[in-house]
Amino acid sequence: MKPLIQLTLFSSIFLTYAFSAPDKKGAYSTPEDAAKDPDFSIQGEYEGSYTKGNGNKSIVGIQVVALGNGIFNAVGFEGGLPGNGWDLSERAQSEAKQADDGSVTFKKEEGGSSAVLKEGKLTIYSAGGKALGTLNRVERKSPTMGMKAPEGAIKLFDGSSLQHWKTGARKTEDGLLMEGVNSARNDFKNFTLHIEFRLPYMPKARGQGRGNSGMYLLGTETQMLDSFGLSGESNECGGLYKWKKPDVNMCYPPLRWQTYDVEFQAATKDTPPIMTVKHNGIIIHDKVNLRKRSSQGNIHLQNHSNPVRYRNIWIVEN
Repeated sequence: MKPLIQLTLFSSIFLTYAFSAPDKKGAYSTPEDAAKDPDFSIQGEYEGSYTKGNGNKSIVGIQVVALGNGIFNAVGFEGGLPGNGWDLSERAQSEAKQADDGSVTFKKEEGGSSAVLKEGKLTIYSAGGKALGTLNRVERKSPTMGMKAPEGAIKLFDGSSLQHWKTGARKTEDGLLMEGVNSARNDFKNFTLHIEFRLPYMPKARGQGRGNSGMYLLGTETQMLDSFGLSGESNECGGLYKWKKPDVNMCYPPLRWQTYDVEFQAATKDTPPIMTVKHNGIIIHDKVNLRKRSSQGNIHLQNHSNPVRYRNIWIVEN
């Protein structure tokens, strides 16, 4: 092979690898990068029906969480996915490793039933090996995704500029707001806020190291974290950090755009701040009295050294 051809081939391979590799913390910040990891196309949400032992059909939702190196955790929800029919009964869980043929078999400890995930479909089997139903992969979209700023709103970020954020705010090349920013104004009081955010894909990370950021409104943090498939604790996505759990864990899979829609009333002489939060269109905090008695303040999007991205942020002052 001629030196020039050899160098060109090496450069091409290197650039392809560099583009597809995660960062030093194992984070993929775009779906295009994450697609190079075969586990990314397997993780996600599945929904459908199956026949129970009594002969009745039941809707079920399953969230498949990628844990790295071909290992997955499946979390089952009777009635449908969270926010879409789940009856709030105990979640079933099973961990499994991908087989050589590309399938992943999750086994239920009690009863001996199983669920086999292959080629984008998840089939539930009885202990005797009879197929009871098939679940299809679904990609949910928040009903408030892409919501346009109403008349009179302040467009805090629409991709065009950083004028509403303090010095140090950063944009990606494709026009997304990066983590670690403070609003230029610190006198917000009563308002309606819309924000869209995207959490990175970090299959080998765990806990607070997995796609961490936070939305601070007048000092109160609503957590942003890859809590897909988790129980929904106060330090997980949607939680009022470390003191109130979300009413339901509405976290979508990593690298899916998500929304927070907030109604905020600042403290007065006689009342505490009050906040209602919708996560992906579902109320997770309903007129909650906040602990911090802030009468005005700023908006802060936390930098926790993970590549969280934001877009379409607007606020209407009431």
